Amino acid sequence: MSDWLGRLGAIEELEDAEFDAGLVAEMERLGPGMIARPLRFSTPTFKEYDTADLKGCGKNSFPAFSITAGGCALDCDHCQAKILEPMIPATKPEMLDQKVRDLILLQGLQGFLLSGGSNRRNEIRYERYYPVIEGLKRDFPDLKIAIHTALTDEAGARRMEAAGVDTAMMDVIGSEETIRQVYHLDRPVEDFEATLAALTATRMEVSPHIVIGLHYGALKGEARALDIVSRYPVNALVLVVIMPFYAKPGTFRTPATSDVGRIFLEARQRLGDRQLLLGCARPAGMHKRVTDAYAVMAGLDGIAFPAEGAVQVAQATGRDWHQEHACCSIKIGASLGKGVGNLRTCAA
Repeated sequence: MSDWLGRLGAIEELEDAEFDAGLVAEMERLGPGMIARPLRFSTPTFKEYDTADLKGCGKNSFPAFSITAGGCALDCDHCQAKILEPMIPATKPEMLDQKVRDLILLQGLQGFLLSGGSNRRNEIRYERYYPVIEGLKRDFPDLKIAIHTALTDEAGARRMEAAGVDTAMMDVIGSEETIRQVYHLDRPVEDFEATLAALTATRMEVSPHIVIGLHYGALKGEARALDIVSRYPVNALVLVVIMPFYAKPGTFRTPATSDVGRIFLEARQRLGDRQLLLGCARPAGMHKRVTDAYAVMAGLDGIAFPAEGAVQVAQATGRDWHQEHACCSIKIGASLGKGVGNLRTCAA
């Protein structure tokens, strides 16, 4: 038995967990290069969070806004627009402007995520909101703004950049079958790569997402998506795991944690020194605890809303960690590597 596997067995929160011994051993073999990377636990304020080790922030310091409220024309099989429901509606530009300014004044808002439902071509019409972003960035230069771009072109990417967007996020899908069947979208993989190329040609930080198990829980296209991302100068890659409870009953299965862990390891090796993050979306319960343990051991640089036991896995493998109350794709006011157990406060 590997030393790391033994250490996992001594963590109370993981006492009933099942780990792939061979995968853990491989992660341990590669460990010296992995554990030297500081680890950021992200707890953005668009949902409540509280564990024995880490606390959420009572202030609304990094919320998410949806310009379509809960509406989305695609109605993808894996999401059905439910991911938009917790976001703050901002269906008019003046709503976004007023809410952001109020939150800056009342709750010390440091930044926000702008999102929304797509049209039938997987595009989000942000044009009316760019003057608001310009005004907010003019009045509050340190405000950090992230945006879910959906699919766009060079002109669209340049308009986001000109408005003052700091971080652009998009899904990269590597299977045309998945695009058609899950997204109900008639656009090729090449359109997703073209969007990534357009975004990375700007000064914005670009953080593409890959959804592991997007094809009804099966692995299809993840390797091609990693190939695409590896060709561009992205600031970070965000990995998330399909969550079947968003879908119609019986249409998705949950990917095995060992399959997820192997993708973590492959992505870490493919991306070199670029940031590799585990995003908000992933199955709950013991699956999440095991997934997050693999993320720590595979050398991912950040984990959003870490599961119980994740801090103990970091300690057991010798990884420095700190906490930030922001979206995992954005670093606010801090460099990585502030020392073991450094907790960023709400006011930080």
